Parts: sequence; structure tokens; C-alpha cells
Amino acid sequence: MSLQQIDAGMLAKMFLAGAKNLENKKEWINELNVFPVPDGDTGTNMTMTIMSAAREVSGLGEAIDMQGLCKAISSGSLRGARGNSGVILSQLFRGFTRRIKEEELLTIPVLAEAFDKAVETAYKAVMKPKEGTILTVARGAAEKAAELVDDGCTDMEAFLSTVIRHAEYVLSQTPEMLPVLKQAGVVDSGGQGLIAVLSGAFDAFLGKETDLSIKPAGQGASAGGNAKESQMQAESQMEIKFGYCTEFIIMLNKTFNIKTEMDFKAYLESIGDSIVCVADDDIVKVHVHTNDPGLAIQKALKYGALSNMKIDNMRLEHQEKLFKEAESSRKETQAAESRADTPPKDYGFIAVSVGDGINEIFKSLGVDYIIEGGQTMNPSTADILDAVDKVNAKTIFILPNNKNIILAANQAAELSAEKDLLVIPTKTIPQGITAIINFVPELSVDENEANMLNEIGNVCTGQVTYAVRDTVIDDKEIKKGDFMGIGDSGILAVGNDMTAVADDTISKMMKAESELISIYYGSDVTEENAESFRSQVADRYPDCDIELQYGGQPIYYYVMSVE
Repeated sequence: MSLQQIDAGMLAKMFLAGAKNLENKKEWINELNVFPVPDGDTGTNMTMTIMSAAREVSGLGEAIDMQGLCKAISSGSLRGARGNSGVILSQLFRGFTRRIKEEELLTIPVLAEAFDKAVETAYKAVMKPKEGTILTVARGAAEKAAELVDDGCTDMEAFLSTVIRHAEYVLSQTPEMLPVLKQAGVVDSGGQGLIAVLSGAFDAFLGKETDLSIKPAGQGASAGGNAKESQMQAESQMEIKFGYCTEFIIMLNKTFNIKTEMDFKAYLESIGDSIVCVADDDIVKVHVHTNDPGLAIQKALKYGALSNMKIDNMRLEHQEKLFKEAESSRKETQAAESRADTPPKDYGFIAVSVGDGINEIFKSLGVDYIIEGGQTMNPSTADILDAVDKVNAKTIFILPNNKNIILAANQAAELSAEKDLLVIPTKTIPQGITAIINFVPELSVDENEANMLNEIGNVCTGQVTYAVRDTVIDDKEIKKGDFMGIGDSGILAVGNDMTAVADDTISKMMKAESELISIYYGSDVTEENAESFRSQVADRYPDCDIELQYGGQPIYYYVMSVE
């Protein structure tokens, strides 16, 4: 006979099992993102959010009470929240735990009320809730729970099972609510992540064997203030078994069939690890960690000539990395001590940015602290709060520069007790640059906020990247490997020529009153090619000022804006 009430110990197991199930499925959930970009991160963001809470729950030990458990789940997920999906998940947990924290045992009616409170809290956290998302799936589950209570359901197993099945049905209907999902042939990725959490929790309730061990935080602030220090200590004790990272390309002069490839891989495995051996027509790409690169090279020479050879001493690089991190930690401590003795200034700026060139642009414009992140890694609420601690100012303006970071920034503003945080909802790097350029120290906070909000509304942004899978979006057929120009509200251009796509993207952003075109080229674009593209744009739009700057951003070849 199954349990009819859930105590704190069982709820902790269910939560940890839900977290592990989400972690196991995060890559699959990442692939459900509508846009086929190489930084699809819903599964990753939700996993890092729930794992922040799972580490706190795991640290409670055996003597768990409901209040302590609820505090660990709520606090851990709020501080660890990353991306819109992660913030919404943390708000669902926040609402859920608010309702149950005073209970010793959870009954079906209490769970139904907690589901309802979770949905109410999450919807309030989103300025413009959109249906067909994780919010819709959560609401569907809450509505089914209330319906079951009204019907007099008294069997906990049947209750939980029915709620989850209905949530899965609602998820299956999300493509009918959001045409972009239907066109891409996927369900909502955030909703799928929520189903993973619920399904894992239900498995634990049923008594299914699950590994509930939670790994310590590898990095980041979500595990607490000493996370970085702990990581450095762990790395200093780490033994590197094979010391040389060895890479080269074999230009084949004889047949390299499947058997030959397997034999060569077997040999590499006998002398090292981290093997990559990819054969393509007349070349073979090789990567191996070994203590004797010469053995790998001698073997490879039997198949052809070698090129693009690269050998790195990983032990030496590891020691250099530890030294740099220790030096950085020392400087941070000195800076903190200096801040404590210095009166705070009136205003400060924090910007989320990626790419050494763009970072330097923000610093030159007066940004006090750069949070490394953006498209490829959304910083957590805790990361933002840590940055706030490092800026000695009464009022701090935060520039998220990514629509998927705004909610985490807003959450940080709510949690900050000692300093006033003002989030300027910049969705792109060009918007962030425009915002800080238009800051006037002599104006009040409210006047600056109004001015910056007005100016970022005049910025159109386009970003050029590549597709990681075949799909159809906005009636545009996209093939894996195609270049895509992504605008503020969708795909603007698609093609197999990067410069042509970038040019087409700008043309779609242009308006009659446009005066300035800014181009930031990424780490994978040469200065020569960028200059050539700038000249092409200048010839096409002679009445506009054209600015070209090195951004150094990964994944996105060009970030462009029109004002």
C-alpha cells in the first residue's frame, strides 16, 4: 500500500530524485530549443538552478524537518537561478514551499494548494507571461490537482500520477499555443524540464532505486561564498595522469578503412586517454592525452604526413592556472579591504558581457564590474549578487544585455538588502552600450532610468551565428550548418554565405531614419574580413555612420546594431 501522506524525509528524496532526473535529461531538453543555435541552454539553466538547491538539501543530513527543507529548496534555487526557465522554476519552488513550510505531513489537499501557490508566485515573477511555456504546464498541473481534490481523491499515488499525466498532456499541446513551437516540431523545453522534475520525484515516491548523491559545486557562487576556493583546493590535489595534450592532422597516403581506424584508436588508448580520432576522406584529425607524444606521432607517420601539430604540457599549464587564480583571489581580497575603507560613490555599473573586445568597451565606458556570460552561459542570481558586493556604490545599475538574464537580475535586485539595484532591461550588447553612453551623472536615478529606457528602445540588434540542426522557423527552412541572422523578434536571414547573411540582416533592420550602424566582429572573424564587410556596408548605406569594433565574442560571428 502506497503512502497517503508525505513527510519531510520523503519530500527531500523526491526533490533530489527530480533534480537528478532533470540533470540526466538536460542535453535532450537543450535540443528542444526552438532556435537551432549552438547555445541552446534551457536544460542547462534549469539543471544548474535545481542543483543549487539540491546541494543545500543534500547537506541537511538525516534529521530533516519541513521548515529547514523548504528553506533549503527556496533559498538554494533562488540564488542559483539561471535564465528565464531557471528563474521561473525557482519561483515555482518558492511558492510551493511557502504553502507547505508550516506542515509536518503533506496531504492531497495541501499539495493541491501548494501547486496553486507555486503557479501564482511564478506568474507574478514574469512581467508578460506567455502561454505555451513552462508556466502553462505548471498551471495545468495545479488545475488538475484542484479538480482531483474537488472529486474527493484520497489516494496519493493516483493523485500524483494523474497530475503528472495531465501535465504531460498540456505539454503536448504547447505547439498548438505557440506557432513557433509547431513550426519547429518541438514542445516547450521549459515545460519538458518541469515534467522531468515531476517524473523523477514520482519515481522516488514509488520507491524506485535512484542515485540521490549530489556532487559539490564545480564553480560559481551558487554553492556559497567559498565555492571558488574549494575548487582551487580540489584542483591543486588533482593528479594529471597523462601530461601532454597532443593534436595533429594526418594527411593520408594510404587507405584508412574502418579496421585501420579501430586499430589506430586502440593503440592511442594504450598510451593515453581523451581520444578523438575522426577520419574524413584524405585526412584524420587526432587528439590524445599521453605521456609520450612521440609514440603517437611515430604511429601516425605510418599512415601519412602530419600537419597542424600542437603539443601542450597540461601539468605546467595547470600549475600556471592555479597560480593565476590564487593571485586573482589575493587581489580580490585586497580590493574588498580597500572598498571597506572608501566611502561609496553615488552610482555604479555592472554589465554581463562576453568577448575581450566587448568587455573592454564596457570598461572604457565606465562599467565597474563585468560578469562573464551571456548567450553561452547565463549567470545566476548569486553571480549577480557577488558582483554587487564588489561594486562600492549606493545605487548600482545592472545591464543584463540578454533577455534570458533579465529575470535573474530582477531577482537579485529583490534579494539585495544593502544596496539599491536598478535593472535596465537591456536584451543585447548594443542596447547595453547605448544605455551606459546615455547615462548622465548630474541627473537623478529616475531621470537616468527613463532616459536609458527610451534610448535602448531605438536600438535594433542582429546577430549572425550558425544552425546546429535542420528546422523551419518563421517559414524559413534552415539546414544544419547554415548561417543565420537573428533579430530582436526572430530570424531575419538564412544562407550559406556568412557575409551575405550579415548584409541581409542589416538590410532587414534598416529604417528611413537610421543614422548609425555598429558592427562588432567575433573571435572567429579576421580583422581583414571584418574591414571588407564594413566597406561593403558603407558603400550600401552612404548616409549612415558605420562603426566597426572588435568584440571577440564566441559563437556569434557578428553582432550588429542599427540606430
